[in-house]
Amino acid sequence: QVQLVESGGGLVQAGGSLRLSCAASGSIFSLDRMGWARQVPGKQRESVADITSGGSTSYADSVKGRFSISRDNAKRTVYLEMNSLKPEDTAVYYCNAYLNYRVRWGQGTQVTVSS
Repeated sequence: QVQLVESGGGLVQAGGSLRLSCAASGSIFSLDRMGWARQVPGKQRESVADITSGGSTSYADSVKGRFSISRDNAKRTVYLEMNSLKPEDTAVYYCNAYLNYRVRWGQGTQVTVSS
């Protein structure tokens, strides 16, 4: 049994910062790309940032320059540092990973940015 567990969401004022974490646990024999996506009610889930096991990163245009993704392979954990947050960043943020040769998702963590 494997799982991804997120933490770090919450309420923040516009211009503030939050750091999300996501740890993979269980019987893991392969962990490759990890990333974050977000979803607002009534809209499709959108990719926010991804990072390969080698550390190559990619970002959605809407978060470039404000968000930073990183990972600790020894801890099997991915992080999302979110700065200069805007009300439009409000969403449920989901961790995802190519884990044991399947794409898996965390349960999601709410991020709310007040204006």
